Amino acid sequence: MTGPGALHWIRADDPPDAFPDPRRALREPDGLLAVGGDLAPERLLAAYRRGIFPWFEAGQPVLWWSPDPRAVLRPDELKVSASLRKSLRSTRLEITLDSAFDAVIRGCAQPRPRQRGTWLTDDMASAYERLHALGHAHSVEVWRDGGLVGGLYGVAIGRVFFGESMFSRVRDASKVALCHLVSEVRARGFELIDCQVHSPHLASLGARTLPRLEFLRLVERLCSDSVQCRPWRRSSTEAPPLRLGI
Repeated sequence: MTGPGALHWIRADDPPDAFPDPRRALREPDGLLAVGGDLAPERLLAAYRRGIFPWFEAGQPVLWWSPDPRAVLRPDELKVSASLRKSLRSTRLEITLDSAFDAVIRGCAQPRPRQRGTWLTDDMASAYERLHALGHAHSVEVWRDGGLVGGLYGVAIGRVFFGESMFSRVRDASKVALCHLVSEVRARGFELIDCQVHSPHLASLGARTLPRLEFLRLVERLCSDSVQCRPWRRSSTEAPPLRLGI
């Protein structure tokens, strides 16, 4: 039990969907909803279906979040700059799907410039690797000269792709990955990409914010669709054409 302004604690033996109403999340820090539980596939999927995601650092219990507002990208609202169009046309880049999920996770886990440590702990990485093995989590890989230079990963439920993280080792690699993700999810009938928290980088690509209540209603509707869970095995030569106005 929790009182007003108090955090909800989840025990490891609680049912997978033992989450409080996301509207009860704290305003400061924005969106912190619950503490504890585990990262079992059933609990993670139950969380995403309710507009909740985990984020915590090493040594902390699992922290569950549902911020207000929520950053989202609708596939038909992607913005492609002139410089990004040039990167997308590069013949040096090769795109694959679900062919190196573990390597993408490791790339996303690398500390960023001016950042100490990483939030993507070994436990988190293992949890998403399990989701990937079950067909729920997917990755987009960007290769150059045989080496992985960028990518992203996330969780697909119904017609929503819940983006988790991306990385780049060369200019625009993560943006190229996002463009190919948008093309892929559009071809598969997805209507929404969850970007979690607003940033100028995401806004430059067309992401916008929705009030949490509107986001939750969208997720409830779009996640109710049944979509077969299977790997997105496809190379850039087999992928649907990029329908991004480029």
